[in-house]
Amino acid sequence: MAFAEYIRERRETLRAEDKRYSLRQVAQRIGVQPAYLSRIERGDFGPPSEEKIRLLAAELDEDCDVLLAMAGKVSKDLQAIIRARPALFAELIRALKAAPDDQVRKLAREIRDGDW
Repeated sequence: MAFAEYIRERRETLRAEDKRYSLRQVAQRIGVQPAYLSRIERGDFGPPSEEKIRLLAAELDEDCDVLLAMAGKVSKDLQAIIRARPALFAELIRALKAAPDDQVRKLAREIRDGDW
């Protein structure tokens, strides 16, 4: 699903249960004009900046890394990590490309917990 379609669908789902998720109110809370958010949701404009995507993610209770990826972006903190050791991270990501999700999660957990 495209970023625009996903954002609109998520906001509309939330709005069905809570009127605070109207286009105008969400736009106001993330600091953009309602017309701009509408154009983003329709796909007339490309995805907004990382900062606005982070605000949208928080507003819509979504993972910001997922929304950034859907927008074709990588967060600045991940970019810095990759730039520090580009060859190693490229090798790691390519090696993990076909790995099942549960194995990737297990590896991440082992690295985080120091059990490797």
